[in-house]
Amino acid sequence: MTNNDIASPRAAAVLWPVLIISAAVNVAGNFTGLANPIRIAVGVIATVSLVLLVVHYVRRRRA
Repeated sequence: MTNNDIASPRAAAVLWPVLIISAAVNVAGNFTGLANPIRIAVGVIATVSLVLLVVHYVRRRRA
C-alpha cells in the first residue's frame, strides 16, 4: 500500500462500513453470548479500522 492508497477516497469508503459492522458485531456479541475470541478479533478489526481512518484524515489534511 502506498501513501496515495491510504489517502484515496475509496479507502475511507471501505473502512467506514468495516468499522460500523465490526462494532455492531462486537456489541451484539455481548448480548448474544458470542465467544470471547471472536469478539476480541472483531474488536481488533474495529480498532485497526479506526486507526486507519485517523491516518487517512491526517494525510488528506496535509495533502
